[in-house]
Amino acid sequence: MIQCQQIRKSYGDLEVLKGIDLSIKAGEVVSIVGASGAGKTTLLQILGTLDKPTSGEVFLDGINLNTLNGKKLSSFRNTRIGFVFQFHQLLPEFTALENAMLPALIKGGNKAEAEQEAKKLLNFLSLDHRLDHKPSELSGGEKQRVAVARALINRPAVVFADEPSGNLDSHSQEELQRLFFELREAFNQTFVIVTHDYHLAKMCDRMIEMKDGLIHAS
Repeated sequence: MIQCQQIRKSYGDLEVLKGIDLSIKAGEVVSIVGASGAGKTTLLQILGTLDKPTSGEVFLDGINLNTLNGKKLSSFRNTRIGFVFQFHQLLPEFTALENAMLPALIKGGNKAEAEQEAKKLLNFLSLDHRLDHKPSELSGGEKQRVAVARALINRPAVVFADEPSGNLDSHSQEELQRLFFELREAFNQTFVIVTHDYHLAKMCDRMIEMKDGLIHAS
């Protein structure tokens, strides 16, 4: 599913990633942990095509991400990758349903089909009674579940989550943690989760620990 070969990333004289080799299988729920500055988010951004490595190669489903640019990269990101961030980043003027539909509409999908798929996902996420509510009317946990639906609507190959439970109360954190595994069971979804939450990290199929820009243990 995901293969990294000697990924390095520098910002000027600062080398953040120092040669990462990593393999993640389809259907795995993998966590990445480590102290602040270890390179976790930088690695996630490179895996998710939001940044490019200084050197090395990343393959997703056999496609070398270094060969994608411009419209091809944007299309690949929209159709093959989903994102869930610490701060849900929902559009405040849109309802839960409209936010969940957005990636499908950007893809150029049929509006009625996008709405049907979004409703199906939001129902699975126990949000069928909140479809017409805007983000300001939702709890923190509900906002994150809408963000998960948005990430899943194009049935991506992998979902990357950056501190997804970091802005939630303990009850919502537990709900979100269970949700990732329910989604894996329902859709054979692959998740790569950057987190400081060792409880969530240890629940995953595999915990990858980073230290000083390298994988320390996995």
